[in-house]
Amino acid sequence: MTTDPSPIAALLAAYQAGLANPEAICRAALDRANGNTSRNTYICRNPAWTIAEARRQVQRFNSGERSLPLFGIPVSLKDCFDLAGFPTSSGSKFYAARQQNGSPDARADSWVAMRLRQSGAVITGKTHLHQLAYGITGENPEYGDCLQPADASVLTGGSSSGAAASIQEGSALAAIGTDTGGSVRAPAALCGLAGYRASLGVGNWRGGYHLAPSFDTIGWLFRDLRDAPLPAAALFDLPPEQPASPEVRVGVLTGPMVEECDGAIVDAMQSWQDRLLRAGGTLLPVNPVFWPEAWDIYAPIQGHEAAQLHAGYFDKFDPPIAARLAWGASLSADTVRQQRQRHAAFNAQVRQLFEPFDFLLAPVTPVSRLVAGADNSESRARILRHTTPASLAGLPTVVLPSSPCGVQLMAAHNDDRRLLRFAALLGERLAAESHPA
Repeated sequence: MTTDPSPIAALLAAYQAGLANPEAICRAALDRANGNTSRNTYICRNPAWTIAEARRQVQRFNSGERSLPLFGIPVSLKDCFDLAGFPTSSGSKFYAARQQNGSPDARADSWVAMRLRQSGAVITGKTHLHQLAYGITGENPEYGDCLQPADASVLTGGSSSGAAASIQEGSALAAIGTDTGGSVRAPAALCGLAGYRASLGVGNWRGGYHLAPSFDTIGWLFRDLRDAPLPAAALFDLPPEQPASPEVRVGVLTGPMVEECDGAIVDAMQSWQDRLLRAGGTLLPVNPVFWPEAWDIYAPIQGHEAAQLHAGYFDKFDPPIAARLAWGASLSADTVRQQRQRHAAFNAQVRQLFEPFDFLLAPVTPVSRLVAGADNSESRARILRHTTPASLAGLPTVVLPSSPCGVQLMAAHNDDRRLLRFAALLGERLAAESHPA
């Protein structure tokens, strides 16, 4: 049985064989940029800069730097990370125009941008996000709501909205995002993509703009699970583990939080359970009674930290976000202290939860679609009920793609390498199922 290679692996192989050229690949990617109906995948981009960057990477390669792990791969960058010579908006026109050192443009690369460029990647532009990364739908009154390139009737989800759109439209093969309460996982799931949020503390936020440091993580979106380990090795120095046995113990979330999900989510959960069983996994139901507490703990801490970061500027932002910031600023020190105590107790329970399991399978979102133009004001709390348990515990998580909506596979904190390796094995099995002998 032969299967086609994964998208990133295939392009790297083509480069090595001299069958493709990064400049041509990046020109084609740029031709697809802003291909959604809202024309707002990217907040800021400069095609001439991107082509020059592709040529620079070719020069490095030709001069003997042959071990560039992401050589010539088009990668989009969420616009909350600095890229030298470009403004950084964090989804806010106020921040995009704010001058520092006499210019709104960043004077140096963020750590993330630096690592991408060192690894040979070609940054295609800076992508749309929910304002301040403080939302889960991808709606933004200043830059427009981000619609899915594959279906203009639905939102991408957020806050890494443009990241998801860049993969769907083909202007990038990997898309850097952030995930505080679900900002990689929700758009990946809603757009039928794979996604990875790193463990809390992995990577470096220099030149990146936080929302809530207690929960902020870096991650990316992509198409094929087989490509999951490669960016982790390139960006985070997390080399792939040796092939792991698929005979793993997976806790499958059950109970009211699953029962409230749309039928499409329940079907996706069942499909992935079936694949895990075929892969030799042992599946056991789990219904942690403390799981629903996560949102009530998370929201005050997030609001308090975000209010501190954006103090003095609340009136510059979208009214719903300004209201969240004002609420966060109003919380007493005693209230925040109590929530941090609850946070510590929650994390202790999560550590115990993982003792009998390698991974935990759960929905990302209870809904499979966010309809564009509809009232999505209740969606944030509904989705974050499902994503914030991993956020509180700082868990690495991979979104297992499914149509129309994926699910999430969580591992214990700092177990990223094993999770990514297992995700790649699942990707290999999924590819094989798609190409039966």
